Parts: sequence; C-alpha cells; structure tokens
Amino acid sequence: MAYAIEAEGIFKTFRSGWWKKREKEALKGVDLQIEEGEIFGILGPNGAGKTTLLSILCTLLLPDRGKVHILGMDGMHDEQQIREKVNVVSGNANFLWSLTVKENLHYYGMLYGLTGKERETKVETLIDLFKMKEYLNIPFDELSTGMKQRLSLAKSLINDPEVLFLDEPTVGLDPEVSIRIREEIFSIHKQKGITILLTTHNMKEAENLCGRIAFLKEGRIVTTGTAEALKRMVRIGDRLKVEFHGRIQEDELLRADGVINFTISDSLCEIVVDDGERRLGNLIALLSQGGVQIKKVSLGQTDLEDVFIEFAKDEGNPNLDR
Repeated sequence: MAYAIEAEGIFKTFRSGWWKKREKEALKGVDLQIEEGEIFGILGPNGAGKTTLLSILCTLLLPDRGKVHILGMDGMHDEQQIREKVNVVSGNANFLWSLTVKENLHYYGMLYGLTGKERETKVETLIDLFKMKEYLNIPFDELSTGMKQRLSLAKSLINDPEVLFLDEPTVGLDPEVSIRIREEIFSIHKQKGITILLTTHNMKEAENLCGRIAFLKEGRIVTTGTAEALKRMVRIGDRLKVEFHGRIQEDELLRADGVINFTISDSLCEIVVDDGERRLGNLIALLSQGGVQIKKVSLGQTDLEDVFIEFAKDEGNPNLDR
C-alpha cells in the first residue's frame, strides 16, 4: 500500500509566558497513515489540535518529536521538495488585499516558479475551472466570503499539487456557499485524483466528502474508520421502526447484513442498522417472511454528529470497542 502521508508519534507542546511559564500540549503522540488518492478527514472540536497537526504535516511547523513522511519524503529534512508538491487551503482566506483575483493568481504562480505563457495558461485554466471570469479585476477585499474561499481553492492548484491540505475550508460560510465549496473540492479530487487531507468540525462535511475519518480529541486520535464503521463501533446507527403482526424470525434478523442491534416488543420491532436507506428493502423482505404482515415502517437517520458525541465522552465509555 502506497501512503501519501505518514505520521508516527507526533508530539507538540506550545510554551508561553516569561516569569510564569505555561504549557499547552497540542498533540500527544499522533499516528496517521493516509493512502495516495484518498480524501481523509480529521474531525474534532475547536482546540483538539487539528490545525497544529496540519501545520506539521505540510512542514510549516516542526514537532517536538516524531516522524513525518509526505510522498515518501522526510518532513524534517526535505521541506523544500515537499512544499513544491503540496498546497494548503485555510478556512480564513488571506490574500494581498489590494490585488485583483487575476493578479493574486499570477503572484502565487510566480512564487511557485511559473513564468510567461505557462503561468498565463495556468491562471486562465483555474479561472475557468472555478468560474471566476466575472471577478477577474475585482480586488480581494471586495470579494464575498464565498468567492474569497473559491480563490483560495484556485490558488491551491497553481502548482498541480499531489497532496492538498484543507484546514476547515467552509468555516463561517453560509450553508448554500458551503455546499458549493464542498462540490468544488469533490470535483477537484475526481478530476485530478490528488490526495486530500481535510480538517473540520462539521460532521456532514466529513461524512459527505471523506472515505475515512479520524476523531481527534485533546491532541490524540481516538479512532479511525469509515463513517459506517464508526457508527457500528459505537453501536449507534439509523433506527428502523416496524409495526407488524405475526412472528418475526429473530435468528435470521440477527444475522442480517448491517444490523447492529434490535428489540421486539409486542407488535413493534426496532432495529439499529448501519445504513437505513441501503438496508431498508432487504430488511423489510426479511421481516415479511413466514406470513408476517408489515403495518407501518419509519426510518430515523443518524449522522456523524451522534458518533462524535459518543467519542467526545470520557474515556472508558462502555459503548466504545477500541
């Protein structure tokens, strides 16, 4: 398996104060492996260490101890080579305020060594890709928040990166704008196949974009997995309620794909399932065996927020199978 990003035993403590020194442990032994071409999410509350970890992985910050490899290169010694092959998008886009959209893209193109016709072609391609033609000559400080973030995404592709780091790319945006930004991120990945590491505290964003997700809590990664696997791990999922008449075959239900747990009381069967929409048809067919009459079906869906609440609880929670 080829890994685009590998981190082992990453620790980072921030120290402040002159007379009375204060210490804040931001990262406490983080291990991470992200495959090439993967969209990987790091989910956690504010202050969990997400931005610190991202800054270390993209070589903007040195860890106190630990190892980092990006695209096979050593994060402690090959910083320049790594920076040529990666790019970063912050949730708070910050560009030269007086330069226009086009001027900013040309400026960053020059920083990455693009010259002449090559830079001109690249800028035009990015402007078309992100549909910014009508904003070409508008200064950065006059752009809307959503358009500033779109410019940030365009800038992040100026060097054709192999790894893209996104630090809370939709923070503070309106829901409609956030959806458009997520669509653009997904489109970038689909078209270019680059590895994307996304930090966020937005549950829906992680679930919609990421193949795998790591939960970061107080500087430690609590667990890693797909959204469905994490739901199963904490034994929560979509809840299917079925009112019925007859006798349900409990042994068959227990072995059914996706079933996490179930209870049967009188004429009501409640099933916890990993993905309600995907499993609904097969479960109804299974429940209907043996002459059982289905009277009413309702489906209540859960998302990563419910999972996150479980992982955010104190360690030792009996619901967690670590």
